[in-house]
Amino acid sequence: MTLDQINYYENFEEIEKKLWSLLERAVNDRNSEFRNPVFICGNNKDVDGRVVVLRMADQKSNVIQFHSDIRSSKIGVIKKNSNCSLLFYSKKEKIQLRMRVNAEINYKDEVTKISWVKTGHISRKCYLVSNPPGTLSLSPTSGLSEKLDKFDFTKEESEKGYENFCVIKCKIKTIEWLYLAAKGHRRALIDLKNPKKFTWLVP
Repeated sequence: MTLDQINYYENFEEIEKKLWSLLERAVNDRNSEFRNPVFICGNNKDVDGRVVVLRMADQKSNVIQFHSDIRSSKIGVIKKNSNCSLLFYSKKEKIQLRMRVNAEINYKDEVTKISWVKTGHISRKCYLVSNPPGTLSLSPTSGLSEKLDKFDFTKEESEKGYENFCVIKCKIKTIEWLYLAAKGHRRALIDLKNPKKFTWLVP
């Protein structure tokens, strides 16, 4: 595909349309390169990042979501500083997205109830770990009993995982878009404050 055929090369409206189509597709497409962004949180003394699984993308509200264990170390970090970042990259599309977001922890509320119902009982395995993620261990372990490790549990038995389940709801403040092209890269900033503002940047 030539740049003449790529309508989002130098067009703000098409750029926005393209990036949201990639995000929305990634929610259900396990093979999408946008499916597993890097979530970065911290403070001015320490910053940490980890790969998460994109679970929701809503352009209308400028919100994306992923799931977490409420006992994860990132929860305490977010509580102290909700200003976080997300990094997406697709080698195939040659597109990078850098998002600045305000992260909100949802626990035992309507958001988590809706998300938990949609979470298959096999996926709930992650939330049945006895000890918090990151707990020291004397030997290699999944943190699960042998029974759970073998997926030998019913959906009803998986319900106890809800106690550890939470949803991180990220309200997007800005999106920095980068498209890599041999002819010349293109970079733009989308500020989602009201009113929304588009600005070209030097790549």
